[in-house]
Amino acid sequence: MDITLLGTGCPAVHTERYGAGQLIRHSEGQNKTQILIDCGSGVTQRLVGTGSSGAELDAILLTHLHSDHVIDVYQVIVSAWHQGRTTPQRIFGPTGTRKFIEGLMAVWKEELDLRIKHERRPSTAALELDITEIKAGERLEFGDVAVDVVAVDHQPIDPAFGFIFTAAGTKIALSGDTTYCPALIEASQGVDLLVHEVFVHREMHVIEGVRSAETIAAVAGYHTLSDEVGKVAAQARVGCLLLTHIVPPNSNRDDLLAEVKKSFDGPVLVGEDLMRVDPVSKTVSYGAARLSYA
Repeated sequence: MDITLLGTGCPAVHTERYGAGQLIRHSEGQNKTQILIDCGSGVTQRLVGTGSSGAELDAILLTHLHSDHVIDVYQVIVSAWHQGRTTPQRIFGPTGTRKFIEGLMAVWKEELDLRIKHERRPSTAALELDITEIKAGERLEFGDVAVDVVAVDHQPIDPAFGFIFTAAGTKIALSGDTTYCPALIEASQGVDLLVHEVFVHREMHVIEGVRSAETIAAVAGYHTLSDEVGKVAAQARVGCLLLTHIVPPNSNRDDLLAEVKKSFDGPVLVGEDLMRVDPVSKTVSYGAARLSYA
């Protein structure tokens, strides 16, 4: 089992860091499982960039319903239809997911009906959505991959989830958006890889007419600060920490790495779009490069 970061950015638009999204892949014999987590801006393009597509997904999991995590849901659905998907898209998310997606499909119904009628594609099964609302404490299973749903603290967004993925003895924890969260630390104990968001407070500055000191404090109040995330990894005793959802997206990578390593002496990776991390072999693939983090 491995994970690819499709988008490592945040609501701030950035040309290198696209919107939030991750792809879990696992192969066991003839069984192959692909799970998309979140659908931020550009996820459909990044899926193709990593050799996958919406047509191949076993499930879409949504950590929460903030726009930067769901803005491309419709694009994933429609592109999967264009890519020849022959089964309904399965979507799992918190309370409110059904209302959100049904509303989204209703907005586009007139255009989509015209497209279906005119294009005459062999199947519309990809547009027949299978939506499940999930709760903290549940365990989901997709092929050989089990997913435990963990409540995280992203108030006032409630519920918001992190996920623990388990397959063939390997565990990957994904924080979603959260402040420092004891429940996530407990659920992540000893995982091979922790994929965690980070808010680099020292690089957020007041810009008149854009953000005030009050704005910065409010945004920081529901994210994990860069001087806290290393403590999360240390307390969970994880094998490796992978940083994503980097706020602001143009944060200095070297400074961030140095800050986090003050609290965590294990391997730390500053995520990049299309970075693929295999916690079994302890390798990172990024472009043509393949490196070990052991």
